[in-house]
Amino acid sequence: MNAMNTTPGTTGTTVIPVAGATPEQIAHAYRAVADATKAASSNFYYAFVTLPPAKRNSVYAGYAFCRLADDIVDNGEYGDDAGEALDSLRVKLADAYDGRADGDMWLALGDTLHRYPIDQRHLLDVLDGCLMDLDGAKYETFDDLVKYCKLVASATGLALIEVFGYEDERAVKYATDLGIALQLTNILRDITEDLENGRVYLPADELAEYGVSVDDLRNKRVTPEFRRFMRFQVERARKYLASGVRLFPLLDRQSRSCPQTMTSVYQTLLDQIEKNDYDVLNNRVGLSKFQKFRLLAIIWLRGRGFRFL
Repeated sequence: MNAMNTTPGTTGTTVIPVAGATPEQIAHAYRAVADATKAASSNFYYAFVTLPPAKRNSVYAGYAFCRLADDIVDNGEYGDDAGEALDSLRVKLADAYDGRADGDMWLALGDTLHRYPIDQRHLLDVLDGCLMDLDGAKYETFDDLVKYCKLVASATGLALIEVFGYEDERAVKYATDLGIALQLTNILRDITEDLENGRVYLPADELAEYGVSVDDLRNKRVTPEFRRFMRFQVERARKYLASGVRLFPLLDRQSRSCPQTMTSVYQTLLDQIEKNDYDVLNNRVGLSKFQKFRLLAIIWLRGRGFRFL
């Protein structure tokens, strides 16, 4: 696993170094994607900083790619041309695998793809998941929703573990479950925001089973039925998290703090949802910078042998 410069899985090809790029240009490109990640104020940034510099730079590059795809779908700048814009990313991604890159993000990503065996299918899956959002997200069953979660979140995790480093194939299943858990948590946190964009990521059959309507969601009616529905959803997200944390000991030791930090952030979000009595419609949960730094410090100290009561 993690043989340098070889893309595993469906591609089975050697990734070509970025043509004509100097070390100085590559270093500048990595600084650019690091700055962009920090500016995005993502929960993930606080996890990424725990990685060794080379791996951290590559994760920044991967995040920048995923963020670009998300922005095409979410910011409305492309309008009816968003699908074509996503298709253009497919072309540029193929170019990056072939050693061609234009612009800092693509140069950093191209160098990352040369360094680590990231299957192109994982990054294409991210684009496929974003494309689903353009049609207005509606899911009849949880199985339908899981397919989406695997595209937009698990695929990202499967790319990341190639950077982190692992040898045990069980890491693939656990990374997949961890991605599902994080995406389910995002969905529960962002119900109101997603509705404003015309998207309902909650399974329609489960809403009906619990007696919750989309009108209830739009009008922010936190009924007893809604609370029972949310309790079930939170418990399910926690089950996927419980599977996902089995990934950590299978990773290269230097990389474990990153997914541990991400998981701690999302566990805290689920805790907050519960403490707010499941009212995510009127109270959006989130962590302050202090809370994020505190989690980061605890995980860092634990990794160095400190124990907390």
